[in-house]
Amino acid sequence: MPDRQAALSEAQIDQFVHEGYVRIDDAFPRDIADACRAILWLATGCAPDEPSTWTEPVVRLGDYAAPPFRAAVNTSKLLAAFDSLVGVDRWLPRASLGTFPIRFPSPEDPGDCGWHIDPSFGWENEPNFLEWRANFQSRGRALLMLFLFSDVGDDDAPTRLRVGSHVEIARRLAPHGERGLTLRELASTEFRESAHLPEALATGRAGTVYLCHPFLVHAAQPHRGRVPRFLAQPPLLPRGPFDPRRTDGHDSPVERAIRLALD
Repeated sequence: MPDRQAALSEAQIDQFVHEGYVRIDDAFPRDIADACRAILWLATGCAPDEPSTWTEPVVRLGDYAAPPFRAAVNTSKLLAAFDSLVGVDRWLPRASLGTFPIRFPSPEDPGDCGWHIDPSFGWENEPNFLEWRANFQSRGRALLMLFLFSDVGDDDAPTRLRVGSHVEIARRLAPHGERGLTLRELASTEFRESAHLPEALATGRAGTVYLCHPFLVHAAQPHRGRVPRFLAQPPLLPRGPFDPRRTDGHDSPVERAIRLALD
């Protein structure tokens, strides 16, 4: 594993705690993004220079663990950021990048643009993702991560982020203890009630990574630009359970954000 770089700054950590995300520019090199994108283009069955082959608004590809993908998620800059937000030795290393939702310019509705959080447990024997769960301890998820493998501008279907929404989700989950709530139960009220919050767009050059609190409400959107958008959205998994109530001085920013919400 590469040597760690310097940790995130206090300003970056403060943004993560209060706004629910931090943007890491040049988190991995552009040549790695280019190598990964070449592999993904082949897997789509589409041609980069033939828009007539881009027949679907979104194509989802499975987990990839080839060397360039492993390199992208294991740069020293990112490892240091994981330590800063989750805690040293409190997260599990990744060897792949999860699912890739590749969005193509299209007038069609992709059908997956609703506001949500990513539930983190209860999926083991439950095929319906609306019944998957989250709890106030963020069981099963340390971070939501957005890896940009292509340049993403305002018109290129950037993921929408509701700034500060992780606070409201923590408060909604807290009364339900370890059992938490299903995505269906959260969607019935909370995602509508956070509509007043400001939005940020996950834009940036290839190699940019957004590290988000697990409770951050976010949404996809249709692609109205000209160049397909390549993005990975893997979770960072915790090594052990979080304790938002801990007072030993070793709380992580993930835990601190939850505790501040509940206090």
